[in-house]
Amino acid sequence: MSEFGDTSLDLVNSALDAGVQHIVLLMRHSAREFEPGIHDLLNPLTGEGRELSSRFGELLPKNLLLRGYASPAERCLDTANLILDGHQAKGGQVTRVRPVEALGVFYVLDQMRMFKGMQDAGGQVAQLESWFREEIGTDIMMPADLAARLMVEFAAAKLDRPLATPQLDVLVSHDMTLFTVRDRILRQSAADFPVDFLDGLIFFAQQGQYFLQSHHGEPLQITRSPA
Repeated sequence: MSEFGDTSLDLVNSALDAGVQHIVLLMRHSAREFEPGIHDLLNPLTGEGRELSSRFGELLPKNLLLRGYASPAERCLDTANLILDGHQAKGGQVTRVRPVEALGVFYVLDQMRMFKGMQDAGGQVAQLESWFREEIGTDIMMPADLAARLMVEFAAAKLDRPLATPQLDVLVSHDMTLFTVRDRILRQSAADFPVDFLDGLIFFAQQGQYFLQSHHGEPLQITRSPA
């Protein structure tokens, strides 16, 4: 029986089997609370979410060096730290986890109006589709294509600064980030391709070309911004 995170593990392992030596995994955090009485970004991981994060790290190949980055949200930092701790506990090498704003919801410029819009639209997917159709004001959310390009550039740039081989950079973000990159870059719509806990996308380079892949299809060659 599959668990949350298994599709991301499969992506990493398939890339390693193909000879990739440096992988960047952009992933959603683990299972979280949904307490309506607090700000959504303050909802922490559940006990199951913590166990799933540790399990993910324990199951990664132990020849990998893990480098961690996360959204400043507590559940993202905890997910990344638990993955690295699980990897290290089974003999893997790790660096420390560092919070970075680029993995947060930087594309939301007015959170109160964004959350109200989500309620009015009837949920996250409907709101995302409105955003992708450019129906949400740019004073509420930056253009979705811009957000996706910035996220791709941030993730892919990690490939330019390896520490060792083989290496996995774990970048823990939010479901909205994954939805945005999937829809705008891979053309995998939010309605048809849900983002589960610990779902991920991988970035890698081969023969001077950069690629992006989800577990729903083959790698797509992507173009980096000029240096």
